[in-house]
Amino acid sequence: MSEKSDGYKVVSDNRQARYLYEILETYEAGIQLTGTEVKSIRAGKVNLQDGYALIREGEAWLINIHISPYNASGQYFNHEPRRTRKLLLHRQEIRKLIGKVEQQGLTLVPLKMYMKRGLVKISIALGKGKKLHDKRETLKRRQDQRDIQRVMKSYS
Repeated sequence: MSEKSDGYKVVSDNRQARYLYEILETYEAGIQLTGTEVKSIRAGKVNLQDGYALIREGEAWLINIHISPYNASGQYFNHEPRRTRKLLLHRQEIRKLIGKVEQQGLTLVPLKMYMKRGLVKISIALGKGKKLHDKRETLKRRQDQRDIQRVMKSYS
């Protein structure tokens, strides 16, 4: 999944996040990584599916993101696939997020990981969990849009 647009290459996309959560705000953050992790990310071996972010002691942490071990290095030099990684955000962004997560009960969800000017960035979002009827409504709206597009295409 390597689509280039506006100077960055999307490495991994969490499509399920937009289905499970109502996205309110998005933030771009850097990630503190080791060398073998960067090499695996460049190869596209990342899974954002079960990941989330937490804020502990004034720092943002990315939890449960799976970055596969790098094949070309030995086991000793490789990284732990699901280790907790530090997110690099500005202090005022972290303060803003602390308020919204604690007071409004929102969740920090990773949306996509991409390479931007040689650096690995992640797009995280403040999300509010959707209820079952909201998920059904989203699916129904998407199906209606497809039907409209199909009809419009047949008339042109």
